[in-house]
Amino acid sequence: MMLHRSKLLVLLFLLVLCWPLAAQAVQPDEMLSDPQLEARARALSRELRCMVCQNQSIDDSEAPLARDLRILVRERLRAGDSDPQVLNFLVARYGEFVLLRPPFEWHTALLWLAPLLVLLAGGFSLVLLARKRRPPAVPPALSAAEQERLAQLTGARPGSGD
Repeated sequence: MMLHRSKLLVLLFLLVLCWPLAAQAVQPDEMLSDPQLEARARALSRELRCMVCQNQSIDDSEAPLARDLRILVRERLRAGDSDPQVLNFLVARYGEFVLLRPPFEWHTALLWLAPLLVLLAGGFSLVLLARKRRPPAVPPALSAAEQERLAQLTGARPGSGD
């Protein structure tokens, strides 16, 4: 029990050491002096996809384009745009792909439903595979007449077990 606890503590210590490595990509020169505007900018940046990294938000990405987008978001906020106005501006400029979570609409339905369809297809495949792997059914025992005929064909005595 003590050994298990010490391993857990070592793991926790290593995780705490690695925490600074997960720093955000936002540079100090990008940050706004107004804490409320900066908080809004950070929240918006977490909703926007880096067009280079594609599976990272611009808040996490170190790509130059992500930096440009972070600066653009802050410029729009400084100009007085609301959060939806900033998002609408970026969507108009880059398309809905810039959103990490695009809205569920007819043209994005496949994007939202694809994981479910893949999961269902996988489950269906597993069911089919399980059916194919069933052990073969045991054939019924031979009747007395069939045993007699088999004995005649093989030259063995019926019921002798030879």
